[in-house]
Amino acid sequence: MIDLKKVEDVVDKLANIEKICFVGCGASMSDLYPAFQLVKEKGNKISSRIFTANEFNYSVPSNIDDKTLVIIASLGGNTRESVAAIAVAKGKKATVVTITATAGSGLTKGADYVLYHGFHENYAAKTHKMQTALYLVVGVLEKFDGYTDAADFKDGLLKIDDLIIEGVKPLDKVAKKFAESIKNEPLIYVLSSGATYGTAYSTANFLFMEMQWLPAIVMNSGEYFHGPFELTEKNVPYLLFMNEGSTRHLDARALEFLQRFQAKYYVLDAKDFGIGNVIAKSVVNYFNPLILTGAMRVYAEKLSIARNHPLTSRRYMWKLENY
Repeated sequence: MIDLKKVEDVVDKLANIEKICFVGCGASMSDLYPAFQLVKEKGNKISSRIFTANEFNYSVPSNIDDKTLVIIASLGGNTRESVAAIAVAKGKKATVVTITATAGSGLTKGADYVLYHGFHENYAAKTHKMQTALYLVVGVLEKFDGYTDAADFKDGLLKIDDLIIEGVKPLDKVAKKFAESIKNEPLIYVLSSGATYGTAYSTANFLFMEMQWLPAIVMNSGEYFHGPFELTEKNVPYLLFMNEGSTRHLDARALEFLQRFQAKYYVLDAKDFGIGNVIAKSVVNYFNPLILTGAMRVYAEKLSIARNHPLTSRRYMWKLENY
């Protein structure tokens, strides 16, 4: 479980926050997406934006000021663009909180506050960066914007790790079947909605394209019907992350279409993990990506075995300078 007290201590020290910017690269930017979505949906006075780090650095938003909180995340803590974003944000007088798993890394230097998270311990820990960002903005919304569901959120965070750890245990067989079924596919489409769009984005771009060299296209389940559904054909592979909560209708509508036209579809459904029985309805939207991220990691590991392609294999990353 994340250290809730350390997050609360940071929130206690914050003052006069009116805007929040989320900054990261790759999977770390994706991990910030649920927190961005939470502020976007529940913020009354506080606004929210999300940036890939180098766009933030080179196209600096003009309204960042001393009432802006900039949250920057990087697992290893040395992603150059994210480290550089600290100075950019501080140059605009923003308050900077960084989130990383790595003590002594570049992301720990120059920020106002640093929050550490786990990653390698278990499948639940794969979501701890995401959880840390979420709880941080819950505190900010409660303190500065009248958010009333903070108690439900904290209760959910006390339970979610166990739900993930227990939920992934039966997945071995179905994850192997998924892996064998798509291991030779030339392309896969990935769909979801709401806060879980970040998980779909991360799955397509990083678990599939970066870690498996498998071309993948990500779409919002709602946007799917405004053009991309024209490519839906029999036996074309789709992976759908289904949410419990307010955007489930979007995902269910996409699923019905995939079934109707006999796509080769796979579904990871948060409801199947019992999330609605454990997490309060008021906050369940933002817990979907946690359970689905933990589950998808099992699928990714089985896929790497089926393709004989370790998740750590890279052509270019960590091997070439200036990229």
